Amino acid sequence: QVQLVESGGGLVQAGGSLRVSCLASGRTFNSYVIAWFRQAPGKEREFVAASSSSGTNTYYADSVKGRFTASRDKAKNTVYLQMNSLKPEDTAAYYCAAGVIYSRDSGRYDYWGQGTQVTVSS
Repeated sequence: QVQLVESGGGLVQAGGSLRVSCLASGRTFNSYVIAWFRQAPGKEREFVAASSSSGTNTYYADSVKGRFTASRDKAKNTVYLQMNSLKPEDTAAYYCAAGVIYSRDSGRYDYWGQGTQVTVSS
């Protein structure tokens, strides 16, 4: 069993930066892929980024590549999503999710956090 808690969302102006965190409980945390998804009002949940269980490999949606960075601190059981050069279209609730294998399909993830809101003003 893995429990995930996101934090760090907020309001930022376009071009600014935010870092959201995903703190996990459970001694098997480091065996899971951790992915970030986001969902804006009226839109489907979409894949943003993912960190492999080792933290060696990271994966990004084309829309955030070069602007967002996923990283993993195994000692702190925490995964981070550093978001730079934010755009109004990045506004959404951001969720972290844990799964056994990497996928861009949200249905492949077993555990989810409650989400944290990121709002980018123009």
